Amino acid sequence: MQIPPWFWYAAITLIAWGVVGLLQKLSTNHISAESSLIWLVVGFFLLQPFLYSGRAMFHYSGVNLTWALLSGVLNALGAWALFAALKSGGKASIVAPLTALYPLVVIALVPFVLHESITRLQILGVACALVAVILLSA
Repeated sequence: MQIPPWFWYAAITLIAWGVVGLLQKLSTNHISAESSLIWLVVGFFLLQPFLYSGRAMFHYSGVNLTWALLSGVLNALGAWALFAALKSGGKASIVAPLTALYPLVVIALVPFVLHESITRLQILGVACALVAVILLSA
């Protein structure tokens, strides 16, 4: 069985964001949430030359650039709120799994925005994820 390319990107995401949860707590033990957010952005800029596809950055439609910009703004807001939660005394072992439930928001919105259907199995997965976070934070 051949593993699809998307799986490897998802695996990198899992590992990177898993380590990030620890690093974010370490950083907010010593610097502010706002400073942590600035360094997160610096990290994005340092990585960008390695990921650049060569396509002109503004070659896309205004609608698509708007979606990407909104994505960036909400990503930054979420990162800042995560840093603030950790800085204000949140335990990484609780805050990171709780904030990792963001796919539940996606699952709730995709039927309305992308017109994708949600299966009963996926709903069961959501319930399991909620139970898992409750157990992790106990």
